[in-house]
Amino acid sequence: MIGINGGEFLILLVIAAIVIGPERLPGYAEQLAQLVRRGRLLLRDTRERVTTELGDAGADLDWEALDPRRYDPRRIVREALAEDLSAPAARPAATSAVKPVAEPTPAGPVAYDDEAT
Repeated sequence: MIGINGGEFLILLVIAAIVIGPERLPGYAEQLAQLVRRGRLLLRDTRERVTTELGDAGADLDWEALDPRRYDPRRIVREALAEDLSAPAARPAATSAVKPVAEPTPAGPVAYDDEAT
């Protein structure tokens, strides 16, 4: 998960035992374990809340796709460049619900405020 193999982990434990000291190390290890438990609980609760808030749309949500470690800007650019650019982009057709704005006809001189921006 973190990318640390067994030898590196053992070296980190020895360094932690030397720096922290053997008498305080169990207390710090317990605090770290509580922090990890709270973090996992927070993540689980957040995932459950997002799923309930989204309803049916959250049921088929792919959590693995949202993993930031899977973000690869080179792949995104490659996929964007591979799209067919020869087809014109579809523009939405004008609907009848949109009314054109009629130009107002001035009845006299238009008021001008030189202090307005």
